[in-house]
Amino acid sequence: MSSSKAAIARSRSGFLDSFFKISFRGSTVGREVRGGLVTFFTMAYIVVLNPLIIGTVPDGEGQLIGGGTDPAVSIAKVAVTTALVAGVVTILMGVVANFPLALATGLGLNAYVAFSIAAMKTPGGNMTWADAMGLVVLEGLVILVLVLTGFRKAVFEAVPLQLKVAISVGIGLFIAFIGLVDAGVVRRPADPTAPPVELGAAGELRGWPVLVFVFGLLLIATLYVRKVKGAILIGIVAATVLALILQAIFSLGLRKDSPGGWGLTIPELPDKWFSTPNLDLLGEFNLFGSFERIGVISALLIIFTLMLADFFDTMGTMTAIGAEAGLLDKKGIPPNSQRILIVDSVAAAAGGAASVSSNTSYIESASGVGEGARTGLASVVTGICFLISMVVAPLVTLVPYEAATPALVLVGFLMMTQVKGIDFNDLEVAIPAFLTIVLMPFTYSISAGIGAGFVSYVFLKAVRGKARQVHPLLWTVSALFVIYFAIHPLRDWLT
Repeated sequence: MSSSKAAIARSRSGFLDSFFKISFRGSTVGREVRGGLVTFFTMAYIVVLNPLIIGTVPDGEGQLIGGGTDPAVSIAKVAVTTALVAGVVTILMGVVANFPLALATGLGLNAYVAFSIAAMKTPGGNMTWADAMGLVVLEGLVILVLVLTGFRKAVFEAVPLQLKVAISVGIGLFIAFIGLVDAGVVRRPADPTAPPVELGAAGELRGWPVLVFVFGLLLIATLYVRKVKGAILIGIVAATVLALILQAIFSLGLRKDSPGGWGLTIPELPDKWFSTPNLDLLGEFNLFGSFERIGVISALLIIFTLMLADFFDTMGTMTAIGAEAGLLDKKGIPPNSQRILIVDSVAAAAGGAASVSSNTSYIESASGVGEGARTGLASVVTGICFLISMVVAPLVTLVPYEAATPALVLVGFLMMTQVKGIDFNDLEVAIPAFLTIVLMPFTYSISAGIGAGFVSYVFLKAVRGKARQVHPLLWTVSALFVIYFAIHPLRDWLT
């Protein structure tokens, strides 16, 4: 390298280090890049999965998202727009908040939007996809107002430190459970009389894809305990190579067709490497159309449900990521928390405006933190990868669930180690902490775990005559969670 090129390289490195505070947070540019790549590969499945959820469900008028009745067209539109919005808001998180947190369409919320909102039929009128996305935009705007007024941050600061620790631990178990389920190691039995979950298919680990997962997990664990740099990224790449080899030899299908198949995507080298993105879904929303079709009360209750899930999912996620990265202050608050919450709120509205459902912070970001990411540069790298995936077709489909999810299991272990920060001798905190930890994986919901922890904490303090020790905002939020848990009978009663 010539002296002039070397000087330019040092200048660029110096700018990145200064802007993202990389050295200050004990990281390097290389670690941030690796962390960003790992985060992308562990959450890139959303570009494939989101279209299958919201791209195949007819709305109340019988139309698929984007209009028409051809699922192939809708799926293609949703996929490229999902990648676009995830890329833009994740880069925004990195640049504005300087935090290693990636965002994309929220799982669970997208299913709720598809099956419970867009498909609604009422005597007053049938919902459309544009109406449903209008509610998502409104939900994001409401949360943004709560952030700008300081309410969201104030709620976050009102939560006792040990409950914040419990949230991190619960998310650790949740993310490990997600990894095991997505890899096919833990499955729902076909027999309705059997236990809720079981090992593999009918109590057995079947198929080459499970071998890919086991290989990836053991390799990542081995490299990690030997303190090899890039352990998680190396493990994902090696497991993907093994998956490609096995697929070339055995021509396996998907798990939905055979117990021994792949979970979501088949790892194959494609015939076509590039595609032209179709962005017709941008702006396809009707802000207040749902109020006319289903009534004001029903529309407001839906906005409340979406808002509460988004509100606390992000709070829990940024706490867990901050704890894993060692970025929390003495009160358990991550740096630039207000900026994190602003970007997350904007992302929720942006997802609705682009017709791909609310975008939210992804706990899979913890895999990048496990690789060493500590700054927003990792998020910028992840976001760029999402944007590239809009035109480079195989970037997302090449890595199967089974090759990426071992990272989630290892990171789940790392987050679980924080449990030692909870005083289990103090039952007023220990019981709510326990409920928070176990209900996240058991209900497959971060918000459900947080809500159970808050409500039980306030209740136990009250019955012990210590109600004054509870912050007034925690009383308010707990009351909102009671409404959230009873939302369906409440909606039936009001409407």
